[in-house]
Amino acid sequence: MSAPNPPLTSSGQALRWLALSLSAAVAGQALHAVEVPAGLFLGPMLVAIVFGVCGAGLRLHKNVFRFGQGCVGLLVAHTMTWSVLMSLATSWHIMLLATVLTVCLSALVGLGTVRFGGIPGHTAAWGTAPGAASAMVAMAEDYGADSRLVATMQYVRVVCVVMVGALVSHLLGATTGVSQAIANAAVASHGNLVLGIGVILAGVAAGAFLPAGALLVPLLLGAALQLAGLLTITLPSELLAFGYGAIGCYIGLRFDRETLRYVWRRLPSMIIGALVLIMLCAGLAGLLAALTGADFLSMYLATSPGGLDAMAIIAVETHSDAGLVLAMQTLRLFGVILTGAFLARQIIRLTAPAAPRQEERDRPV
Repeated sequence: MSAPNPPLTSSGQALRWLALSLSAAVAGQALHAVEVPAGLFLGPMLVAIVFGVCGAGLRLHKNVFRFGQGCVGLLVAHTMTWSVLMSLATSWHIMLLATVLTVCLSALVGLGTVRFGGIPGHTAAWGTAPGAASAMVAMAEDYGADSRLVATMQYVRVVCVVMVGALVSHLLGATTGVSQAIANAAVASHGNLVLGIGVILAGVAAGAFLPAGALLVPLLLGAALQLAGLLTITLPSELLAFGYGAIGCYIGLRFDRETLRYVWRRLPSMIIGALVLIMLCAGLAGLLAALTGADFLSMYLATSPGGLDAMAIIAVETHSDAGLVLAMQTLRLFGVILTGAFLARQIIRLTAPAAPRQEERDRPV
């Protein structure tokens, strides 16, 4: 085992943060300039992965990540109108069906990962669950799973989902561009901007207690204030770019050298499992789009397995049905949280040897 790196001085750490910030900004702006969907998010994420794997030893504070989620939530709230809400209300049965099928597909992929990928059942059960990665890792630790493997499986899938989502959006010819909320920011009133930031900060506070609360609270509160005529949602492009970059860097920095070394032999199985789940969900999206008449890209983003905030970013930038995407992603998030323990037990029961099954059965819920 190699000796640990000496602790960084404050100036050395500041220089690394500066290098990360500049590199992430340049990468994000470069991808955005060539109209890569969610380029402002994707560029910083890829740069942060490189920094993490190269041993930079940086960790972004969770509240910065939550602030970024709040920016995305408020931006999506801008798309919420009474007509959008009525459309979502009439499609509740489709969203429920898609949620159930996506959860079942993830459980099926979890079984396959155990059978053919050599990953322990209790780890695969949580690692393939298509919910909020942080929530799945926390719940997995409570049930005795290997949190490093679970976290890596979750974030590998998020990276795969984002990369494939951006590619699919590009291949389908989706146009990218900033929201009208950004375009109007220059003429926005100071009061609206202050109130909007207050809504984002409320989400940051809620994120400590509610799964994905940093995104959902600004979404719900911002939409309510907008529908009531109390808030005109505006976000300066610089603020939104910072929010996108914060989410991307937080995810990317989770991939450090130690974790990569630990999971290296299992990494191919994780990537294959993530891609198989993405393809199954894409097939489900095609079927639902054909049945409902919705456009394929919106349905694809809505059924993509995980990465609620990332899918929201891509949906907004490609002018997809952001309301449908967020509604289905949120419904699945809570569905996974409520059924995660049950599905994990079933995967463990189906994959564990006969002797350990009683031990798993006796584990408290």
